[in-house]
Amino acid sequence: MIRNPVVSGQFYPGSASTLEEQIKQFIDEGAPKEEVLGLVSPHAGYVYSGPVAGAVISRIEFKDTFVIMGPNHTGLGQPFSIMTEGTWRTPLGEVEIDSALAKKILEASPPLKEDHVAHLEEHSIEVQLPFLQYFKPDVKIVPIVLTHATGATYKEIGKGIAEAIKDLKREAVVMASSDMTHYENQESANTKDNLAIEAMLELNEDELLKRVAEYHITMCGYAPAVALLSACKELGARQAELVRYQTSGDITGDYRSVVGYAGVIIKRG
Repeated sequence: MIRNPVVSGQFYPGSASTLEEQIKQFIDEGAPKEEVLGLVSPHAGYVYSGPVAGAVISRIEFKDTFVIMGPNHTGLGQPFSIMTEGTWRTPLGEVEIDSALAKKILEASPPLKEDHVAHLEEHSIEVQLPFLQYFKPDVKIVPIVLTHATGATYKEIGKGIAEAIKDLKREAVVMASSDMTHYENQESANTKDNLAIEAMLELNEDELLKRVAEYHITMCGYAPAVALLSACKELGARQAELVRYQTSGDITGDYRSVVGYAGVIIKRG
């Protein structure tokens, strides 16, 4: 099937030329590029989160496939949904699903179910694609949407992803699509987001879950982040780096109610 864009013209420009021009504003062409196992990137409207997404994407060496996990904002579909066939369309063209890897991940991760319904209206994966296409037009993806569950479930999914990548010897990057604290003042958002970021930089998914619960951190993609950390550690991760953090308030100048955005890369070290 073809998954058509649902936030084109809203979260990002609907025309290819305007979209490319906007992405260029966020990209650092001179940034040092590193081999990474995974990354965290935000998924808001580009005017707000584009600078962070552009900064983190500018730092990575591209591989053939990106396994992209996003949270389920819509409540549609299966709780843990993967698409193993088809293409995703954006103004920059079509992105093919890496079917071989997707099917291997589905096989290795029992909680995941083949399901396209959860993806139809979900923006968290879609908004990542134009950035990937800008650097690598023939990039392939494996789209996965996760909802609320236990840490054990997220870690099982993450380990299944790593197992599939290793079994197929696939050149792949694992990505968690997540914004950070939602609709709190700047000081509160900074404090809470620093706690979550610190846990991610320590590659400690259990601590991330604990802090999200204990401090009521409204990080929408904490589930993808936990699965990401689990997958990357199975793939040999030893180090993580915060590339950039800012809030919507840094764009609008209104610090009374902001959303936080973090760009993190995970590598072998």
